[in-house]
Amino acid sequence: MATAAPSTPTALGGPHFGGLTERMAAWREEILDTEPSVCVERAVITTQTYRDNADQPLDMIRALMLKNVLEQMTIYIEPASRLAGNQASANRAAPIMPEYAMDWVIDELDEFAKRPGDRFTISEQAKQTLRELAPFWRGRTLKEHALALMPADAKRFYDLGIIHPEGNITSGDAHIAVNYRRLLADGLATYRRRAQAALDALDLTDPSQLETAAFYRSLIVVFDAVVAFAHRYADLAEQLAAAETDADRRSELQELARVLRVVPEHPATTFHEAVQSIWLVHVALQIESNGHSLSYGRLDQYLWPFLRDDLETGRETDASATELLTNLWLKTFAVNKIRSWSHTRFSAGSPLYQNVTIGGQHADGSDAVNRLSYLIITSVAQAHLPQPNLTVRYHHGLSDHFMNEAIELMRLGTGMPAFNSDEIIIPR
Repeated sequence: MATAAPSTPTALGGPHFGGLTERMAAWREEILDTEPSVCVERAVITTQTYRDNADQPLDMIRALMLKNVLEQMTIYIEPASRLAGNQASANRAAPIMPEYAMDWVIDELDEFAKRPGDRFTISEQAKQTLRELAPFWRGRTLKEHALALMPADAKRFYDLGIIHPEGNITSGDAHIAVNYRRLLADGLATYRRRAQAALDALDLTDPSQLETAAFYRSLIVVFDAVVAFAHRYADLAEQLAAAETDADRRSELQELARVLRVVPEHPATTFHEAVQSIWLVHVALQIESNGHSLSYGRLDQYLWPFLRDDLETGRETDASATELLTNLWLKTFAVNKIRSWSHTRFSAGSPLYQNVTIGGQHADGSDAVNRLSYLIITSVAQAHLPQPNLTVRYHHGLSDHFMNEAIELMRLGTGMPAFNSDEIIIPR
């Protein structure tokens, strides 16, 4: 049963929105006090995977890399959290992703902790590990391939520092919102069955279909890897529950283990399952890619049916649902990315632009705001963090009450929400 502890005396959300629950407030301070660091686990596992599978198609190398990382990386469940899933070996630690670029990493190893801003601590052992990995990546990184394709005149401007496309040529997926509505309805098991059926239907006597076959095989590896990742956390939650002396926390951990045995492999049936499912897939994508702007999309639309049902049955309350959302925002903020200093100067604050969109209209033009839309505003106000980014879609039919709630959030000085006009953006 989800419960929320009393609010803290100091309400980050101000008198209008109230404060975080005690445990979320304490955890927030812990995360904010955590100095960003460099994690080399992913770099080590990725390098070994690329070495061991050099004969495989790139799709399969990438799939095996993710599989090996999810199997071998450090995992943990924070004492305050109702959600499981971490990007690196510690909160606010930034993984090194060597397949994208290694030149600046090696050049700046001794400067990470000395930067005037966006500092990252790094151990001498971690530095040595990265120096040992670097020779393998010479001539193999995305940055080097991209520069080799650059026209001579453009390369000259790049070398002179007149143009600076480093963020584009050293990053993976970006500016996307996953179809989480479909994930929650179908589960990864459905995607796996579709990939297997498509693979079985190929004519492998046709050389042109061999590349397609490698793609489908790699998808199956990834789906199985993410499910196994969830089960690793389920096992951990069960172990923690067995050692837990507080009855309420033991019950939470047991429920978390149950949830992780269900999602993201199978369709979600509760609000907690739905939030856990999207979070685990979100963090797996962050682990796989060096991108940013990996977003949650219209969270209030695809999560609302789950919360509505749970509110009707008493499984969740407004308070417990708000706490679970703040839990998600704290996990989201714990994700981190390290950039070269030349890039950092244009992206100060290690922004990841993980966006949440609320409000807007339904396909028939009616207002799409619901009870969850309000709870998301409240939870973002209470968490008072730079992540996630919050966007409100507004239109002429948006209620004054909801607009006032968004304005109250803006009054807190977080720079959120952004406002996007449906009338301007949606073609008629």
